[in-house]
Amino acid sequence: MKKEKEIRLSVVLAVFNEGDRLDSCLASVKDIADEIIIVDGGSTDNTLPIAQKHGAQIIETDNPPMFHINKQKALEAAHGEWILQLDADEHVSKELSENIRAVVNGTYIAELTSKQMQLFDRHMRVLEQRDGQIGSGIGEVVAYMVPRLNFFLGGWLRHGGVYPDGVVRLVQKGKAWFPCKDVHEQIHVEGKVAWLASDLLHYADPNFSRYLLRANRYTSLTADTMVKEHVSRSLPSMIHYMFIKPLAVFLSLYIRHKGFLDGFPGFIWALFSGFHYPMAYMKYWEKTRE
Repeated sequence: MKKEKEIRLSVVLAVFNEGDRLDSCLASVKDIADEIIIVDGGSTDNTLPIAQKHGAQIIETDNPPMFHINKQKALEAAHGEWILQLDADEHVSKELSENIRAVVNGTYIAELTSKQMQLFDRHMRVLEQRDGQIGSGIGEVVAYMVPRLNFFLGGWLRHGGVYPDGVVRLVQKGKAWFPCKDVHEQIHVEGKVAWLASDLLHYADPNFSRYLLRANRYTSLTADTMVKEHVSRSLPSMIHYMFIKPLAVFLSLYIRHKGFLDGFPGFIWALFSGFHYPMAYMKYWEKTRE
């Protein structure tokens, strides 16, 4: 581990019981990380021994439902000029490592193909329509969006509106933070955001059981948001969330965004992406029926 004044790149993670994924994640950054910061939410498996094996600095705390709180703690604890924020189910590809090393050294030149530029620009517009402007759009680049390639049911999802699944992950210290208000929020960036060219490999759902566990968590969070927004429990609202919205989402992902090109995994992804809304609405109804 380098001395603090020599730290150029910090890799930070917020984790909870990630023993079956953390080792390969940290191994993927061993050649580029000057320090590793782990904020642990009270893991009871072998997460901490694995983090120690990789020389990580460990900060032990609780595990709040809004896990961005612990991600923000990890950002604040980092000493590097640049910070790479990861999840335990992500691997940094060799090509992405080279991109990151070039950014840290001040030599990165984005060599995007015309197809990548069109795809990334379109994706950024969709994100900003949903979340608001990402970064200031002016000044120097202080953060980078990375494209994520998602592994699902034994294959990579390259269609169905999934790829590039852009996330801001590489940021200058002090230039980005999590508002910690919503699970789907983008990290807030004070400065310009650009794209890295290579993929971050995302193994969120190596099997369907893992997918269902995550779906249960996210539908609960969506239900909580519905409570805060006082979503109607009227018959039209029920029809919207139980039938209209799930069908619209499925058709959009599977037909419009060509999810059928990803075969059976693409079909299941589109189908259960639609199911998210009736599941969340049923949980919302249960929470508010009294």
